[in-house]
Amino acid sequence: MANTTNTPVKQYTLTGLVVPEEAEILQGVQFDYNEAFGGNLNSDLETPQGQLASSTTAIIAENNSKWLWLLNQINPDYADGFMQDAIARIYFINRKPATYTTVQCQCLGAQGTVIPLNAQAKDTSGNLYLCAQSGVIDITGTITLPFQCSESGAIACPTNTLTTIYQAIPGWDRIDNSQAGVPGTLVESRADFAYRRQNSVALNAHGSLASIYANVFNVTDVIDVYSAENTTASTIFIGTSNYPLLPHSLYIAAVGGAPADIAQAILNKKDVGCDTNGNTIVSIVDNVNYEYPYPTYEIKYNIPDSLPILFNITIAQNNSMPSDVIVRIKAAIVNAFSGGDGGQRARIGVDIYASRFYSPISLIDPTINIISLFIGTVIANINIVQVGIDKFPTVSESDITVTIQ
Repeated sequence: MANTTNTPVKQYTLTGLVVPEEAEILQGVQFDYNEAFGGNLNSDLETPQGQLASSTTAIIAENNSKWLWLLNQINPDYADGFMQDAIARIYFINRKPATYTTVQCQCLGAQGTVIPLNAQAKDTSGNLYLCAQSGVIDITGTITLPFQCSESGAIACPTNTLTTIYQAIPGWDRIDNSQAGVPGTLVESRADFAYRRQNSVALNAHGSLASIYANVFNVTDVIDVYSAENTTASTIFIGTSNYPLLPHSLYIAAVGGAPADIAQAILNKKDVGCDTNGNTIVSIVDNVNYEYPYPTYEIKYNIPDSLPILFNITIAQNNSMPSDVIVRIKAAIVNAFSGGDGGQRARIGVDIYASRFYSPISLIDPTINIISLFIGTVIANINIVQVGIDKFPTVSESDITVTIQ
């Protein structure tokens, strides 16, 4: 006798996997058990046979769910974890590890003093920072150099807080940061990795803006990139900040990473004769493709100025809220801002919406009711901040005001 079942099964269709509802499975399982035991079984779920049917239904439904999960992992729009890593490897890219807070610091002292790689300084919170690029104090008595936190993650470095020289160097007198640092991140989130993969499909191409963008984003410790180009014979101005682009040139803004590595990534992908723009100039000697005397190329790119984003949040008074609700709200904002909640992080040249941060606050506790949430750069009184292509948005807990009303 052929084995038959009344329990509906999953179906593979041209549009994907279709699985039955759990109620349909339960009904089919009950029919099967009723037939197996000769009919007239009490179908009440409180009975032993009802419990058996419920358990069998749960097993089938769990199996169906796992198949749905597995098949969804093949889709780049839904993949996560090791399956997302595997899809990205098709484009020869890997998930970025945790990154470190980076801050541009002014080192002051005697002319000619060398600030070496890994020179050490501490901020007012006790976090240790290492110099990411060596430099020499010029005739003005100062040089601006990038410093990187020794610990990974979204560690805030507000303006004028990195002020202590931890490792004394003769001739180096003071250090300060006139701009807030760019917070680091944890291991690249699913959303950020998906965003980078979508924008890296041209990684193996050459000359296109997309290929240059992808190559720079693939540099170690780079956490954000913006690219643009001017194909005309005249200077043009782009973005909300009207940034000037030279004729026949490309513009790359990058946050994090070593300047030499970024410049090399640009040079490797850009076409011959294409000019570059930016506030950072790196000289690259090509001793690989040419014999002596080796040609030297000057590559410019932009290290964006930090743009602190201010928050003004008002929530309703509720005695049932956690006692540390203000601390939790500030932490949730900082976490969401850097993409730690699984959403997109705030980026160069994008619009930041106040509404993006309603959900992270609401998820803290169901007793929290938001009356208003505004953002801004001078005063937090608007709903949208348009970030220029020469700015990188930052936030620290000191930028966030929470009022209970």
